[in-house]
Amino acid sequence: MQASLKNFFISHEAILLDYENAFIYQNKNNQHYCCSSHMLWVGDRTRGLNSAHIQFASLISNPVGIKIGPNININDLNLLCKKINPNNEEGKLVLIIRLGNKNIESILPQLIENVTYYGHNVIWFCDPMHGNTISAKNGYKTRRFETIINEIKLFFEIHRNYNTIPGGLHLELTGDNVTECLGGIKNIKTEDLDLRYETTCDPRLNNEQSLEVAFLIADLLKKENNIA
Repeated sequence: MQASLKNFFISHEAILLDYENAFIYQNKNNQHYCCSSHMLWVGDRTRGLNSAHIQFASLISNPVGIKIGPNININDLNLLCKKINPNNEEGKLVLIIRLGNKNIESILPQLIENVTYYGHNVIWFCDPMHGNTISAKNGYKTRRFETIINEIKLFFEIHRNYNTIPGGLHLELTGDNVTECLGGIKNIKTEDLDLRYETTCDPRLNNEQSLEVAFLIADLLKKENNIA
């Protein structure tokens, strides 16, 4: 039996610019593509208007994501959009908000109003992971599942109020039964973190927490589309 082939796309943060520059390809139309990934994004710490990372992102024709954290200067957003997507192409620019559960209600409406006012074409993503990172009492870097869930709900609710489209989510997860994020069905506690804390970087949702998020997103999408 012949296996069917399906399209898939990859994305990563453009953080090591020497590495990314090695993958630049110039086509016959004088367009430059970074072939290390389909979409690249610029992190919240490197998205300054005059940063080398934003300059790099402005010169490639790939779709580009920009992480937007709570310290964003709202007045800079219009300039960022113009620099990355000067022709205002659809599908070119993804704004990946990572505001955190405590900040999304006060900041996301301002971002939406700014983008709408200037007429920028953007795709709105939510990263409910990075804005909700905490240090547990036993020193582990972790996240509370309930704050992740709540930020996702607020992301959909705010976009519904503004009649804009919640376009996607940036999640860190694994199919393994790790103990890296607090809460969820099994109510992982601080003292449980060292049972199977296996990440070398950021804490991930485990298999059951990931399914909980998947079911939540399905319910939210049904509401968006008025499906019973």
